[in-house]
Amino acid sequence: MERELAIEITRVTEVAALASARWVGRGKKIPADQAATSAMRMMFDSVNMSGTVVIGEGEKDEAPMLYIGEKLGRGAPYPEVDVAVDPLEGTRLVAKGYSNALAVVAVADRGNLLHAPDMYMDKIAVGPRAKGKIHIDDPVEKTLKIVAEANGKHVQDLTVMILERERHQEKIAALRQAGVRVRLIGDGDVGAAIATALDETGIDLLIGSGGAPEGVIAAAALKCLGGDMQGRLLPKNEAEYQRCVQMGLKDPHQVLYMNDLAKGDDAIFAATGVTDGELLKGVRFLSGDRAETHSIVMRAKTGTIRRVQAIHYLPGKPHLIME
Repeated sequence: MERELAIEITRVTEVAALASARWVGRGKKIPADQAATSAMRMMFDSVNMSGTVVIGEGEKDEAPMLYIGEKLGRGAPYPEVDVAVDPLEGTRLVAKGYSNALAVVAVADRGNLLHAPDMYMDKIAVGPRAKGKIHIDDPVEKTLKIVAEANGKHVQDLTVMILERERHQEKIAALRQAGVRVRLIGDGDVGAAIATALDETGIDLLIGSGGAPEGVIAAAALKCLGGDMQGRLLPKNEAEYQRCVQMGLKDPHQVLYMNDLAKGDDAIFAATGVTDGELLKGVRFLSGDRAETHSIVMRAKTGTIRRVQAIHYLPGKPHLIME
């Protein structure tokens, strides 16, 4: 992949964040997601790549754009890449005006991103110091001791993020019994996974189940940051089980390691904040038809992490959907 692709992908997440930010706090998830998706799709037309969506808004008959298999970018002779998108990670967060909503894109060489079906995945994510030391099947108490030792902390000083779901009540109870600080999140476990690899967030561990597509996107980001992630698909019925088999998994219940989720030595990840969060500030609408965005973009091959603060003149972006 060309290094210039990293900045081009950032422009894609910026427009998605700008488009969806108009919907913050308006109680409407679907229009917010549609705005982000439409703006992102239009911006992809200008990107110098020959991309194929492997993680997107659904199958072709379920999504009008950014569907799995859709071709993106300017095409040949530009590099062939897999593209994983979540135009608005946290539609409910935007609708309610909550924190941590993001627009995200991950890109890797063709064939390197797992084509994860739309089902749940059990996940564990940590930063670089705990890389290679954790296992998704370990008891919570063992994992906490490993992460605490790796991060040079006492167990009671760890901060663990987990989605606030009924299915997680047993894990939440175990975490609290162990004495760690628990951060319950309503949505948005991509940002939470990334936070484990950034010291300034103070987040040490993500555990629990969430969307499988989001797991692949998070793995691409953690590859760029030197972190670690494992997952296991959780098919809920025979149809989902067979779909895993069709995508090439002989054992749909197998542990998926980092190189199963995001292969190779290179990946590019970009995210732009829609609402304020641990990872990024959200979109600020300024006077004079301007808006400010905050993004992060990183590449696994070089280990470069860039934070991009941009001021946008909105009349110069007529393709944005802003009602």
